[in-house]
Amino acid sequence: MIAFGPVPSRRLGKSLGINNIPDKVCSYACVYCQIGKTLRMEVKRRPFYPPELIFEEVKRKVEKAWERGERIDYLTFVPDGEPTLDANLGEEIEMLKSFNIPLAILTNSSLIWREDVRNDLLKLDFVSLKLDAVTEALWRKVDRPHKTLKLDKILEGILEFRRDFKGKIVTETMLIDGINYGDELKKIAEFLRELKPDMAYIAVPTRPPWEKWVKPAREDVINMAFHVFADAIGEERVEYLIGYEGNAFAFTGNVEEDILSITAVHPMREDALRELLKKANAGWDIVEKLIAEGKLIELEYEGKRFYMRKLKSRELP
Repeated sequence: MIAFGPVPSRRLGKSLGINNIPDKVCSYACVYCQIGKTLRMEVKRRPFYPPELIFEEVKRKVEKAWERGERIDYLTFVPDGEPTLDANLGEEIEMLKSFNIPLAILTNSSLIWREDVRNDLLKLDFVSLKLDAVTEALWRKVDRPHKTLKLDKILEGILEFRRDFKGKIVTETMLIDGINYGDELKKIAEFLRELKPDMAYIAVPTRPPWEKWVKPAREDVINMAFHVFADAIGEERVEYLIGYEGNAFAFTGNVEEDILSITAVHPMREDALRELLKKANAGWDIVEKLIAEGKLIELEYEGKRFYMRKLKSRELP
């Protein structure tokens, strides 16, 4: 299922997601990933789906959402892997512009050193860049990148992209417990000072991560990051991304399809799932059926129950 939502986004309002990468092809194997383990570590761009298929799937979802009076603030590339691995990304963006809905991407930044990737990203209205670390050791520990990637080239690519990009650029720094950040937060802040993003988000895991030991960073670490980043770029440009995004998931006509397409990339909390079923005039028995069929799995994280599409990347080793 390529298009899903619209789903509530803490950055983008009501976002219709575009899943342009299959489960789970990525250039990173982040310890906190909500999708699961990386099945194929890749850094070479290649086609995954025909651009026409992506366009038609998005068109179908957009029309269904509009028919039901659902608002769409952004069309967002947020797949089961790294979206810039898609060699057709630029062509897909051009086709999707016909909807006159702003276009966004959430990328791990790993391929931004490539000129062709930067050129594709320049076509968008909103680009969110992962910035978990600016030193090699911490980057390798948290993001676990493909062995051929070079952090200094990625950071240079980010700055080069910033010079040319006319849209909104934000960064996202994920903070987890059990990591000794030391001077890292100050070093990230110095990079942010040079980058001048429209917003620097400080995030913690809010959904079940792949590595079971991963927990949200302590409040004092999150608070320290806020103040250090604010000193560098101004308090008005630093924001927490640590709350729950809410339950405003859209129902677009087929509740089973909506549940499976959303939970493939966006694990749903139990209260959000109940809210979606209510919109669809459907009962909890649909969830039980999907679990019994092996299509949905139930997980707990930080005292909350979540439901996720069963994918290969989520199967235990």
